[in-house]
Amino acid sequence: MMFLPCIIHVQKTLAQKVGNKSYDVLLQSLLKHTVPEVSTQQVAAMNNVVLLDARKKSEFDVSHLKGARWIGYTNFDITNISDINKKQPIVIYCSVGFRSEKIAERLQQAGFKNVSNLYGGIFEWVNNGFEVVNTSGKTLNVHAFNRIWGMWLQKGNKVYH
Repeated sequence: MMFLPCIIHVQKTLAQKVGNKSYDVLLQSLLKHTVPEVSTQQVAAMNNVVLLDARKKSEFDVSHLKGARWIGYTNFDITNISDINKKQPIVIYCSVGFRSEKIAERLQQAGFKNVSNLYGGIFEWVNNGFEVVNTSGKTLNVHAFNRIWGMWLQKGNKVYH
């Protein structure tokens, strides 16, 4: 029983955070935390990582992380990523991390060994000043999902369509 406080302390120190405290409280309750979570800073420092976007195609088309591959959410098909080595580091993201967490769980169930969820999603990525792109190159536009969820996107140009 003496080890229990140490375990709780380690779990708390490993938890991810976002810059906005209210957003962080929302994410802590919204997500199940069933897959490893990585911060925007951790992802930006990664090499040889596969970035997967679990948003709608229309959201991806507005902007996405450079090098990301669209996989979707509602109609996600695991066979569309059969070319990815199951030991390859993979980071999945969506707007805030909810949809990507669900897809990350499915990848783990399919035998992928190194899957993480981007904590705070593309919103936190942009809020921290990291670049997003579209087919024309760098952009400030970000699909904000809807006006309720879009309140958590504090930088960039919010797009709702």
